Amino acid sequence: MAGKRIVSIGECMIEMSGGEDRTYRLGYAGDTLNTAWYLRALLGKDWDVDYVTALGKDRYSDDIRGFLKDNHIGIDHIGTIPERRPGLYMIHQDKGDRHFTYWRDQSAAKLLADDKSALQKAVEGASLVYFSGITLAILAPKARGRLLGAIVKARDNGAKIAFDTNLRPALWSSPRVMASVLTAAASLCDIVLPTHTDEAPLFGDKSVDETADRYLELGVEEVVVKDGAKEALIATASERVRISPKPAEKVVDATGAGDSFNGGYLSARLNGKSIREAAEEAHRVAGVVIGHKGALVEPKFLK
Repeated sequence: MAGKRIVSIGECMIEMSGGEDRTYRLGYAGDTLNTAWYLRALLGKDWDVDYVTALGKDRYSDDIRGFLKDNHIGIDHIGTIPERRPGLYMIHQDKGDRHFTYWRDQSAAKLLADDKSALQKAVEGASLVYFSGITLAILAPKARGRLLGAIVKARDNGAKIAFDTNLRPALWSSPRVMASVLTAAASLCDIVLPTHTDEAPLFGDKSVDETADRYLELGVEEVVVKDGAKEALIATASERVRISPKPAEKVVDATGAGDSFNGGYLSARLNGKSIREAAEEAHRVAGVVIGHKGALVEPKFLK
């Protein structure tokens, strides 16, 4: 691999969590940012973690930049779209389940891949590039092509590519387009981290093994199939490992659980751990996260 640098690409949104007595806590989150957060928290200072997105010039865009910088996540490759703003979502807790309401039509992040040269510069020298199905879903078709082109170039230059398919049907024009784009993207990746219960309705997978097999057949080296509170399956061409999470001490908010799992898994692999050890660490981190409100848990709770 190249230098010890991670590049995570996607959308950072304003998060309003809580909601008790109509009182909400303002934070910042987004699937690829959440994973970057946990990578930063779990890796040593010899690693750099950069976030690639686009923001506006408004108060909250400035706050996001400051928030990331204060938490040692690189902001040098965040584009500025003056006429756009960050997206926003609210989390509603109801009977132990989460419900989300989004406002993201004018999100600046939808234009994160409009500058081809800036995008390619952002991934130069990366040892790991991470992105998701949401990253792709919010982009226009030509912008998706630019992003995937930059990812191919990064891989050709020695970067590992990790991808969470993170299916969000509401963001796509059709299931056919969603399936086609996600499959094409996965074929470029070294590590894919799908969620079986999300994938099964779209692809017809009858088991976690079928989900893993589908990606292995595309040439993916390492498939990490999450399945909620059930065991995770980690599959390569020569090995299959199944790891169950320990029972959670408490479940406060499951927001960001899968993203933190990804951060735990990838950080362990980058530190030379086996796929079994990485999956155990991933479950541990996710178990901590679901015991706290919001997607981002303070690093001190993760040790």
